[in-house]
Amino acid sequence: MKRIAVTGGSGKLGRAVVTDLLDHDYEVVNLDRTPSPESRATYVKVDFTDYGQTFEALHAIEDRYSSIDGVVHLAAIPAPGLITNAATFDNNIVSTYHVFSAAKAAGIKRVVWASSETVLGLPMGPDSPPPYLPVDEEYHPRPESSYSLSKTLEEEMALQFCRWDPALTMVGLRFSNVMAPADYASFPGFDANPADRQWNAWGYIDARDGAQAVRLGLESAITGREIFVIANSDTVMSRSSTSLATEWFPGVEVRKELGEHETLLSIDKARRVLGFEPRFSWRNEV
Repeated sequence: MKRIAVTGGSGKLGRAVVTDLLDHDYEVVNLDRTPSPESRATYVKVDFTDYGQTFEALHAIEDRYSSIDGVVHLAAIPAPGLITNAATFDNNIVSTYHVFSAAKAAGIKRVVWASSETVLGLPMGPDSPPPYLPVDEEYHPRPESSYSLSKTLEEEMALQFCRWDPALTMVGLRFSNVMAPADYASFPGFDANPADRQWNAWGYIDARDGAQAVRLGLESAITGREIFVIANSDTVMSRSSTSLATEWFPGVEVRKELGEHETLLSIDKARRVLGFEPRFSWRNEV
């Protein structure tokens, strides 16, 4: 695969993904409603709620490119509460169906897309604790919002697309809260009230490490549909992970001995299958 289409390539994670792919010698087509400052990528304006535009964008655009080898689908309303519930669900589920269907019609055999940590049961709290810690891909999704419901259904949709076409590989990445280096200045302040970040078990993902996971998903030898939690290897807190789990999730089983700041969003599967290893920690940025 040499020419990769990135939907939503102008967004926070998308910009990091586009840059990482370009730096690793891929040709990148950024498909988005707004352009990005990355001039090395071809840009085409696309509305993914329109199947005709999506279909054409993943086939060929006159004078720009003649085919696409792989798709990274990041375009979405990126979180619950930004617009109305139904509008969030409608945009995300329809756009994803259009991308999956158009990719299949174009004969594209590799799709990596952004699922979400929210399918793990976010927000976590006293009334909605996780089934165990660190949370992983082994229990059934527990969507708590229209946004999370759309992501849950996207994972099921991908499973069925791969059943229809056994040669198709679809990699869903359950990204934690995406952070850029400029965001890390606020991290020391989280120590004052751990409850403020309890909702996702104090997790995050550096956008550059998220981009690494995308590239590994494109390059992996896996087949069919696979789902991975993608988070940094540490938490956003200075306190130990054991003390956080004990105090804020009392009674929840901790299934492994935790490192001092070890993530409570398990990345063991991503490490084992994709070779994913986070390189950027907020602790080295502040």
